[in-house]
Amino acid sequence: MELIADILMIFGTVVVSLYCMVLSRRLRSFTNLEKGMGGAIAVLSVQVDDMTKTLAASQKSAAGSAVRLQELNQNAEQTAKRLELLIASMHDLPDVTTAPVAKPAPPPEPVPDMGATPADVSEDDGVVTEALFFSHRTRMEAAE
Repeated sequence: MELIADILMIFGTVVVSLYCMVLSRRLRSFTNLEKGMGGAIAVLSVQVDDMTKTLAASQKSAAGSAVRLQELNQNAEQTAKRLELLIASMHDLPDVTTAPVAKPAPPPEPVPDMGATPADVSEDDGVVTEALFFSHRTRMEAAE
């Protein structure tokens, strides 16, 4: 019986030593900075630092935007007050439908025909020549 107990004890010791070797290998790979959990923790630490910097920059930007938005809101309120005053002052103006209607200006008198001669008109394209234009303009100025 003692022999069986000794054999079982040796067998148990071998199994436990094998289990310890496996755990030791896993623990080494777990703490390995390149492939294991240590590397993942190092990468996450760098990412946390970057996110902290990004968060600080976002908070600054949001604070600046809030101030600018507040200024714009105050300007809009002042403009709204001015518009209300303008609309209120519109009630003091006379009604457009009851106001007297101005008579339209009489049409201008027709310009007397100065008698363009066929020599003054270009026959090839039907355009009044420059000489006719200046002579007509001179006559108009003299008539006024």
